[in-house]
Amino acid sequence: QVQLLESGGGEAQPGGSLTLSCAATGDISTTNIMAWYRQAPGKQRELVAHVFGGGTPKYGEPVKGRFTVSGDNGKKTLALQMNNLKPEDTAVYFCYSFSSGTSRATWGQGIQVTVSS
Repeated sequence: QVQLLESGGGEAQPGGSLTLSCAATGDISTTNIMAWYRQAPGKQRELVAHVFGGGTPKYGEPVKGRFTVSGDNGKKTLALQMNNLKPEDTAVYFCYSFSSGTSRATWGQGIQVTVSS
């Protein structure tokens, strides 16, 4: 079983930056996808960025050019650097992982990011 521990987040002003971190623990040997999703009030959960194995990250359109993910594929960590934040980035951000060995997806508990002046 995989557990995801998220940290970071909080509040920022428009144009500011925040960093989120996610670390997977437990049976991570077959975890091959890690991602960040977000869900704003009244909206569906949407993809922020995902990484398959140690490959090139893929980003959702709203965050391209502003957000960057980085991590350690061996340790199953994934950080989300958020720059030039906008009020519409306000949401609960969730770390996600998928294990090909168990065909099981795991979600983190979610972490609040608020962007306001």
